[in-house]
Amino acid sequence: MSRIGKKPIEIPAGVTVSVSDGLITVKGPKGTLQQPYKTDISVEVKDGKVFFSRPSDSKEHRALHGLYRALVANMVKGVTTGYKLEMELVGVGYKASNQGNLIELSLGYSHSVYFMVPPEIKVSTAMEKGKNPSIVLEGIDKQLIGHVAAEIRRLRKPEPYKGKGIKFVDEVIRRKAGKTSAKK
Repeated sequence: MSRIGKKPIEIPAGVTVSVSDGLITVKGPKGTLQQPYKTDISVEVKDGKVFFSRPSDSKEHRALHGLYRALVANMVKGVTTGYKLEMELVGVGYKASNQGNLIELSLGYSHSVYFMVPPEIKVSTAMEKGKNPSIVLEGIDKQLIGHVAAEIRRLRKPEPYKGKGIKFVDEVIRRKAGKTSAKK
């Protein structure tokens, strides 16, 4: 059995989980999320918990068992507390500002880069003296926040020599030693 898939999901107060044929809906104080699923995996909501079970031990059923449990657990956490992801811009002259959901980035190119964030995500940027400019993404959908953050990071990935680029706040960049002068 899948260790992840076997664990039931506790449903906190104020959150409702409903299952209809092929669709799991989670409603909470922060919003509503939906997840389609394959009906091979059976989903039961009883006694304030969500249980997942699979019909066989085939490779596909084992994979989907843990996957759907993890996705629904992320949905429950998203509608109760939400998700927050912080990124920082490391580099001389790098800047970030936003107007609503439109982010304007100066990343060392000859032009500014504009990035439109989906309306489900709240964006804020900060530029404090003595600190790197930062971008904060907040929302209820963990998958969407991760995707948007990856797209922003892709605009200027951190490079291994000086560490310049867009990185996550808690990310550690593996650094390389540069060229050394030849000994004569």
